[in-house]
Amino acid sequence: GSPSSSGAVKRAVSMQSTSSDDYAIPPDAMSTDSDHSEPENKLLKTCAAYTTENMRRETLEKCGYLTKLGGRLKCWKRRWFVLRNGELCYYKSPAPRTHKLKFLHRSRQSDVHRKPQGRIELDGLCKIARTEGNCTFEIVTEKKTYYLTADSTSAMEEWIRVLQNVLRRYATSPLFEQAQGRPIIKGWVTKVKHGHSKRCWCVLKGRMLCYFKHQEDKVPLGVINMRDARVEEIDRSFDSDEEYETMEKGGMTTHHTVCITAKDQGPTYLLINNKQEKDSWLYHLTVAAGSGMGNIGTEYEQLIGRLMDVDGDPGSDLWKHQTLCYSKESITSALTTLPSEALQTEAVKLFKSCQLFISVPLDSPAIDYHVTLAQNALQVCLTHPELQNEIYCQLIKQTSRRPQFPTQASIQCWQLLSMCIPLFLPKHMFLWYLRAHLSRNADPRTEVGKYAVYCQRSLERTLRNGGREARPSRMELLSILLRNPYHHSLPVSIPVHFLNGTYQVVGFDGSTTIEEFLRTLNTEIGTRDCSLSGFALFTDDPSGREIEHCLQASVKLCDVISKWEQALREQQPGKFETTRIVRLTYKNRLYLKSMVKSETEKERLLLTYQVNEEVVNGRFPLNKELALEMAALMAQIEFGDHSSGGQSSPSQKSQVDQVLERFYPMRYKDGSEDQIKQLGQKLSTKWSGLKARSQTDCVRIYLTVARKWPFFGAKLFTAKLKGIEGQGLVWLAVQEDSISLLEYTTMRLLVTYNYKSVVTFGGCKQDFMLVVHQAVDRPMQQQEIGTEKFLFNMCKPKILEITLLIASFINTIVRQQGLTCNGKSATLSRTPTSPQQKPKVWDMESKEWPQIKNKHGVVGTSFYV
Repeated sequence: GSPSSSGAVKRAVSMQSTSSDDYAIPPDAMSTDSDHSEPENKLLKTCAAYTTENMRRETLEKCGYLTKLGGRLKCWKRRWFVLRNGELCYYKSPAPRTHKLKFLHRSRQSDVHRKPQGRIELDGLCKIARTEGNCTFEIVTEKKTYYLTADSTSAMEEWIRVLQNVLRRYATSPLFEQAQGRPIIKGWVTKVKHGHSKRCWCVLKGRMLCYFKHQEDKVPLGVINMRDARVEEIDRSFDSDEEYETMEKGGMTTHHTVCITAKDQGPTYLLINNKQEKDSWLYHLTVAAGSGMGNIGTEYEQLIGRLMDVDGDPGSDLWKHQTLCYSKESITSALTTLPSEALQTEAVKLFKSCQLFISVPLDSPAIDYHVTLAQNALQVCLTHPELQNEIYCQLIKQTSRRPQFPTQASIQCWQLLSMCIPLFLPKHMFLWYLRAHLSRNADPRTEVGKYAVYCQRSLERTLRNGGREARPSRMELLSILLRNPYHHSLPVSIPVHFLNGTYQVVGFDGSTTIEEFLRTLNTEIGTRDCSLSGFALFTDDPSGREIEHCLQASVKLCDVISKWEQALREQQPGKFETTRIVRLTYKNRLYLKSMVKSETEKERLLLTYQVNEEVVNGRFPLNKELALEMAALMAQIEFGDHSSGGQSSPSQKSQVDQVLERFYPMRYKDGSEDQIKQLGQKLSTKWSGLKARSQTDCVRIYLTVARKWPFFGAKLFTAKLKGIEGQGLVWLAVQEDSISLLEYTTMRLLVTYNYKSVVTFGGCKQDFMLVVHQAVDRPMQQQEIGTEKFLFNMCKPKILEITLLIASFINTIVRQQGLTCNGKSATLSRTPTSPQQKPKVWDMESKEWPQIKNKHGVVGTSFYV
């Protein structure tokens, strides 16, 4: 039986075997030696190849100077590194009086209170390797490779040894092998094991209970496998005064104790501060142990547990239990176990919001009210993930059918459930309960049943693509409220605009990524995959400025729309434009010469209009005569044949004026009536000469002429070259294999730098920096003669755009030609790679890219390619 008092607790643990899976405790574990009296001082027995004595001698902490390659400029910088708790942080300089290693402990304590410039998170997937250079090594993480240089070979070897010790602990830790996903519950508890008590930070992940010395620690002191463990509360209400005083002296005055008896182990006791925390820990530990709910958790949770025991039998009377069914009255406490009073209060408010959403009729005047209610409720759940299980239980309760259940209210509650599923899903048994609820209600013959079918589809999509970052947008919510989403596999739709003035409406759902959206678009309009065509999707800026944002393939489209709406609302407080929506534009971003032969007709048409936009805005060199020829071709493409002979009709004159306005370079127009009249006559003559030419033929001619310019397809950026007297504005031309500088007025080539000669590039304060090296060819060798640094004054959005564009071109070369992007610079080198080894590319989601700041806030790089 379980001990019933603290004295019994102490007697019970003293009689248990000292062998345990979650501690490597030697036979003298009960020693009173002050240095080793607590089990936390015994390191984990994680691998048979390492004895307890060997692991005890492993060094897991270190600090010192290293030179790091990185930052926005990708250059070498000397930084003070501190390795502690499985995390490598770096600072500009050490804390006061910590320049020597013997002050490591003092440095560690001081650095805890300082904000590091950056941190490298170590885990079991990391690799440490020596690289080029006598004192250089690399840390390869899942997302990025870090290059570090020590002051000497011995210092490098010491860093590698200590880092490998840490990685060895990770790689062999049960936390790494078995505990996956987000923590279910975490907090400070007093743990008693083998007669020793210790205040620990405990985290329950999956079926593994991990405990740490500090909250920020990465490597656990120990792990308890909860599978098939016995979890029970210890009744200490009958503790004697003597026992209580003994516990008080030990700092354990709590009267809430949970006992965990893992398989083939002695009991571990968790002493918890208050009843609410105890209830939460008891519930989650019991679920993790899989030992049945019993009387653990709320009544609602216990009923779910009983349903699980009967495998959700559709004929079970449990489904009709009053607690699980619709309630017109408000709840007085949360349906699920929550760890704090504040969350309990928030859960009751959440239920009231759901009731308001259900009870208020859904008519035109109340649409905005329902949108606001839904957005606020779901935002609370995104902010407090602990409430996500709660809102699902509330919505399942309110959508559980009873004879007197109002039909319209039922539908509105199902609509709210439909809005919730793409954002996040419930965890563990609550996900099972949601699936069972949808399965019971799915019926394509009824309206409610159709919503259940739609929710089933949405649930599978969310499981496959993952949850969302932002609450639903107004557009998404209106589609669910007004369009009957169960009639459409893709219930939301939005127009995608093209530069020829047309658009294509494309459907999507709450889990659609940009990559999936583009795949649908390419199929509908007849274009190739974007990796072949170089086309991409852009959004306009909520501020209304002439800025476009290229969207990242992995981002959810609904997140893009929602964040765009929120940015618009922040810029226009009090007068939010409900009629304005994000504008999506599809156009070429990466012009790839090697892919020209397989261009589709649609791609050539769109590319023609994109080149014309460059011509009109003065980013394409041509004389006045050629400009008229090109404008005439565009007129034939846009309007077809021009009527010749006789008196021109007003509509024909209007077309000529449109052509001059849309297709003729602005710099060649002075605005006078005489000039416009003369240009119109010349244009009409040239246009008439193209009679009977098809659109396809004119597009072919236009592109053939335009491609004669060496920089056709390059993206041009206006910049001011700094540090060179007499040099004003220049064009920076970024293309597939190089970066070129062009004279601003004549667009004459000044210099070209192949990407192989680029050392680094990116934002430098308010400028764009480009560093290149000059080299001359020698017989059998290449000799570098130095580097050259250029600074270009540009606006921040353009700095970000050109930086990401260059990185994308380099990545394309890497993937197509099997090259490797040198981590120490932007240079490319050919290295043999196995089929399983992917070549290194620039990390397009790196937080080190420059940020765009303005008076309205920060537009980061999260949606950029």
